[in-house]
Amino acid sequence: MLSMSRKDVLTLLIFTAVVLTMPIWLAPFGAAYPNLLQKFMIYAIFAIGFNILFGLTGYLSFGHAAFLGVGSYAAVWSFKLFTMDGLLAIVFSVITAGVFALVIGYISLRRSGIYFSILTLAFAEMSYKLAYSVLTPITNGETGLQLSLRDPRLIDRMFGPAGDGLPSTRFLGLDMGGYTGFYVCAAIMLICFFLAMRIAGSPFGMMLKGIKSNQTRMNYTGFNTRPYALAAFVISGMYAGLAGGLLAVADPLAGAERMQWTASGEVVLMTILGGVGTLLGPVIGAWILKYFENIFSAFNQGILDHNFAFLPDAVREPVVWVFGQFVGEGWHLTLGLVFMAVVIFLPGGLMEGVRRINGVLRRGGGGGAARAKTHMQPAE
Repeated sequence: MLSMSRKDVLTLLIFTAVVLTMPIWLAPFGAAYPNLLQKFMIYAIFAIGFNILFGLTGYLSFGHAAFLGVGSYAAVWSFKLFTMDGLLAIVFSVITAGVFALVIGYISLRRSGIYFSILTLAFAEMSYKLAYSVLTPITNGETGLQLSLRDPRLIDRMFGPAGDGLPSTRFLGLDMGGYTGFYVCAAIMLICFFLAMRIAGSPFGMMLKGIKSNQTRMNYTGFNTRPYALAAFVISGMYAGLAGGLLAVADPLAGAERMQWTASGEVVLMTILGGVGTLLGPVIGAWILKYFENIFSAFNQGILDHNFAFLPDAVREPVVWVFGQFVGEGWHLTLGLVFMAVVIFLPGGLMEGVRRINGVLRRGGGGGAARAKTHMQPAE
């Protein structure tokens, strides 16, 4: 498949099968409803793009949510001005976020290390504050940018009159509601995953890995690393813009809260949790974080009472109280404990755990084969 290794082809095929069957195998976990599945796909795109910058080049951005927010605003403006079809909105999101990333990256990449991280955080916070103040005519401030019956939607109205209510979003004529929306987002995410896989294995990806390994040595050998780092920053920003555009396609609303520093921290957490520099790690990290946010946060005392109803009252009440500290409003505590455990015992993220298990299984299988071979040797 386009000169991919057999291992990469197998990884892509298995990953595709896992993604397309998510409504089936996630049902026992209570996470098979379409809106959450769409979030899984969208934030996986966000994390994949962030990993291209952080995982390959080692540049840690604390302001990547700015591109997510810019992408959302661009998509909603596309809906308002032109058409409710999501394809044009996504194109606008990617281009707008790419231009924005080019400007920020050109300035921020003059520094490295913690200084680069602080610069990206500063730009993101400035964008967040501007969206609430100076840019209110564009962003609609605290209310957020929403659709209106007075929107021109020029392309749509060329082919028919406007309806009575607010229209719904589409993608190439497909309604973005329900499982159709999930499979559209899944197809886009799989394309993004494939492109990231190709980037990581390309000569360009090798240059990015060289920057992460020892940028100073590369500069001394005559390589100008800055254009490569800037290209990675722009590509990563475009991925974030695509994720922001898809958020608007799923729900045509854009608010400044998507540009907050906490949103930037989330994508860092996703990447570290899954495994920095790996292909599947950021995706898994995004799924886990969004599962905690949407499922664990929904647990309440009533659900816990029901689940522990088999216990005597004297035992059930303290058990429910203890578990209640880790779910519902306390889901951040559970996530924090999981993150601490991963950082302490699996510094390479969950993918390191997968590699360790794979290594143990291979050694076990290899040892068994070796013992069998020895046993079958004829005695001398």
